[in-house]
Amino acid sequence: MPPPEITAAHARPPQPNTLAVPDAKAPAVSPPSWSDRWFAWRNRLLASRVFQRRAAAWALTRPIARRRARALFDLVAGFVYSQVLLACVRLKLFDLLADRPQTLVELAPRVNLGMDALQRLVVAATSLQLLEARPHGRYGLGVLGATMVGNTAVAAMVEHHAALYADLADPVALLRGTSGQRQLAAYWPYANTSAPDSLTDDRVACYSTLMSASQPLVAQEILDTYSLSHHRCLLDVGGGEGTFLMQAARAAPQLQLSLFDLPAVAERAADRLASAGLAHRAQTAGGDFFNDPLPTGADIVSLVRVIHDHDDARVLTLLKAIHTALAPGGTVLIAEPMAGTPGAEAMGDAYFGFYLWAMGRGQARTPAQLTSMLEAVGFQQIRRLNNPMPLQTQILVARKGLSSSLHHLGVNLD
Repeated sequence: MPPPEITAAHARPPQPNTLAVPDAKAPAVSPPSWSDRWFAWRNRLLASRVFQRRAAAWALTRPIARRRARALFDLVAGFVYSQVLLACVRLKLFDLLADRPQTLVELAPRVNLGMDALQRLVVAATSLQLLEARPHGRYGLGVLGATMVGNTAVAAMVEHHAALYADLADPVALLRGTSGQRQLAAYWPYANTSAPDSLTDDRVACYSTLMSASQPLVAQEILDTYSLSHHRCLLDVGGGEGTFLMQAARAAPQLQLSLFDLPAVAERAADRLASAGLAHRAQTAGGDFFNDPLPTGADIVSLVRVIHDHDDARVLTLLKAIHTALAPGGTVLIAEPMAGTPGAEAMGDAYFGFYLWAMGRGQARTPAQLTSMLEAVGFQQIRRLNNPMPLQTQILVARKGLSSSLHHLGVNLD
């Protein structure tokens, strides 16, 4: 409010709200509910410096106060933490320490850093549990760093995030659409073109390689959760360079394999599948799955990390195309990170929310939202499968009912 000496007559008039809808009637303001009053009281209390000091001093509330203070500081410092990880990945520090702990004197020439800079990095990585201090001035892998050894999937994503961080340098400009050329939009060229099927190999190579490198993060999770042993032919839509198909082939030797992606990507997949000795079991087809018909004959279609890249209208178009292409009684399997994942809500709503905004389109959806979309195009028996790491992916399966196929033949089951 203005200082007391400034009266309403002298106060600066309110500026127009540029986001307001012209001539829109303001909604009637209802009195605050009991919950609104409770939250307002709680927030005033938490904002009070007196309360904060007393909570930190009292033995019973001190652990809570410290935990919340650390959580807030982690949000402030999170970018720095991620850059420490990026430095370790780029210097291959985890691989260098995989065999044995080493001193700074041993490590410095191997990573081409001065002693002071290396010590700063190693101490930071130790605080993040990426490294651990060992006896005799040595450093070894920490509990988080050990999981990074040979993990090309996570390392590729860590490197890739440099483009995301560049787009997030000014998050308000990004949200307003005034930040200029987005690096993620350029990295995923199919997301912002009206003719994705015309992209050449040099335009798809980078993102195809990244998807292939990161696919093992979820491929084995899917195959451990859903058995393909009772299926005859798997069509992987948006299947990239065939990484998921190759792992599916090992898990289900009887399975015939089919892949559909942009023409340039499908050509890369054909080469990789042939190199893996799967040419006799696999076929690839190129096209735009929003405009071109999908290959028919499969009894299961997989969508692995595809749907969240697109808006609702495109997703419905794709699901309709899959419903049409599937054999009667066939199955669709959707696997991707989903919003509302218990214990990982920030992953869907914060991380993927901003990642996909920077990319130019798409959104993370809850299992309930995806279920509604599957129902809308005619799928039945929709269920979510329980898998060990829902943070990485959640899995939905649904079936194409026999009745829809018979209806097209003019058979009425009613």
